[in-house]
Amino acid sequence: MRMLLIATLPHHTFNAAVKDGSVGAKMGKILNAIKPESVHFTEICGKRTAIVIVDLPDASKIPSLAEPWFLTFEADVQLHPVMTPEDLQRGGLDNLGKQWS
Repeated sequence: MRMLLIATLPHHTFNAAVKDGSVGAKMGKILNAIKPESVHFTEICGKRTAIVIVDLPDASKIPSLAEPWFLTFEADVQLHPVMTPEDLQRGGLDNLGKQWS
């Protein structure tokens, strides 16, 4: 299942990694481990944030996606299932609309 992972990075931990020059290696290690489909960096509510699309083959893999962010940067992590337009089309919204109208 395709998941949206949002990692919000606390200033103190991320700043320390920037200052000591380890941030690139740490971020690279996380991204190599979780093998995302895509990654985007932004700020949300004034905090550095990574927005990542990953494949979750089963729920037992959640720790392998979240723990690197928790342990490396003390990040807050959210996971949300997401769909492509094709997934949404296969969801049968027209039939559901008729069934529940």
